Amino acid sequence: MIRVLRTFGNVVLWLLAVVGVLSVLVWGASRAGWIKPLVVISGSMEPKIMTGDLLVDVPTPTGELEVGDVASIYNPITRNLVSHRIVAIEQTGDATWEIHMKGDANDAQDGGAYEVGDTVWTPRYQLSGAGFLIADVSRPSVVIPLGITLLALVGLTMLPSSRDEDDEQDDEPHDDAGSAPAGPPLKEHVPV
Repeated sequence: MIRVLRTFGNVVLWLLAVVGVLSVLVWGASRAGWIKPLVVISGSMEPKIMTGDLLVDVPTPTGELEVGDVASIYNPITRNLVSHRIVAIEQTGDATWEIHMKGDANDAQDGGAYEVGDTVWTPRYQLSGAGFLIADVSRPSVVIPLGITLLALVGLTMLPSSRDEDDEQDDEPHDDAGSAPAGPPLKEHVPV
């Protein structure tokens, strides 16, 4: 039974190690400005983008955007990035643009124009339902029991297996039948 628990613990630890490495890579890419993971919190873009989806946005030159593209732009009223479809875009200066957007499920456009610079976040990947998973896993009521379970699994992997105990017993001297009787070592004969 202990062997099964150790194996299970090792598998879980390897999976958690992989998830940990991926998390560090995503965090690093986010800090470097290469990607921005976003959890969709409203149904304003349904059915194309559903509540609870995870969007992985990348920076895109504003000059490459067209009407009909989806962009994620900071809204000072909600203090969140809003991912909606572009309905109008106009360059207002050398490096400034005005973008009007509307959610696919909304009846009206967003209030006012979004003023942006040279780059805008746009969704590159969409992972259905992954946002719910991230939101659930990051709650304290989930993180604390998971942490305790992880510590228990680490403890299980440190328990000696029965094979380790057998190996230690094999290292002890045995009195095998047929071996030379114990006694003083034989002296070599040296010519005089």
